[in-house]
Amino acid sequence: MLIGNLVRFRPMEPGDAEALWRWNSDPEAMRWLDDGYPESLAQATARHSERERNFYGHVLFGIETIAEGRLIGLVRLSGAEPETGDADLDIYIGEKDCWGRGYGTEATRMICRYGFAKMRLHRITLWVAEANAAAIHVYKKVGFVEEGRAREAFRRDGDWHDLILMGLLDGELDA
Repeated sequence: MLIGNLVRFRPMEPGDAEALWRWNSDPEAMRWLDDGYPESLAQATARHSERERNFYGHVLFGIETIAEGRLIGLVRLSGAEPETGDADLDIYIGEKDCWGRGYGTEATRMICRYGFAKMRLHRITLWVAEANAAAIHVYKKVGFVEEGRAREAFRRDGDWHDLILMGLLDGELDA
């Protein structure tokens, strides 16, 4: 288990399906994420139970608070290949009462440290909607830099938004 000052990572459990379903059904929590199509709790539970185990190319952890032991979000490195040393980062805090409290920043640093140290990655990338100022602030604080842009690639509330490609190289992580 990976442990920080505010959060710890743990493998996802079958009982986590309800929290994931609740977050994914909340328009505010999913505002800047690709939320797909609505699904029932039964569908989400079935999909969650069929989730593949963690392996080099795809690691997924639940983000749990140290103080309460409460699942508040998830973090994933995917698409990793030893030949390229590259992986994609996805992270979100689904519990809205935990927004702005430093959990996302610490979790982002922890997963990047894990990727660089344990997986021997050279580069971690992510895509973020340009209007998601809070997430961009966290990523820049950790050391990510803008590397590119996909113009009007994300639609939300009838408006098109650019997606920003951000990257972090081994050695650039702001400890």
